[in-house]
Amino acid sequence: MKELTKGITGTSELTVSDSELAVNVGSGSLEVFATPVMVMLMEKAACSCISEYLEGDETTVGTEMNVKHISATPKKMKVCAEAELTEVNGRELVFSVKAYDEAGDIGEGIHKRFLVYGEKFTSKTYSKI
Repeated sequence: MKELTKGITGTSELTVSDSELAVNVGSGSLEVFATPVMVMLMEKAACSCISEYLEGDETTVGTEMNVKHISATPKKMKVCAEAELTEVNGRELVFSVKAYDEAGDIGEGIHKRFLVYGEKFTSKTYSKI
């Protein structure tokens, strides 16, 4: 991996459609932006933050997510997630993540990822079966 510097950032965004609503992903009964989709968007932002630093078979896997979903978002509104690398502890990467819609902040938290080698990781995972 190329050397990582604290402070690098990444983003990911989407416009809320039916497929991102809580009622349709199984995380609630309302037609509002689903928390699991917000978490996914935050993970995508973290991945985009470091993608250009990965080399060869290197990749990262999510190991921890601690977030608050602080405001609901309606269908058809744009949502953006941002991630900032705040710590590098060997192969563990720690990100500050946040999400906002066109009206303001909707989520915030901490996300951790771990550097792995894709083929080795996948092989070990599938050796379980």
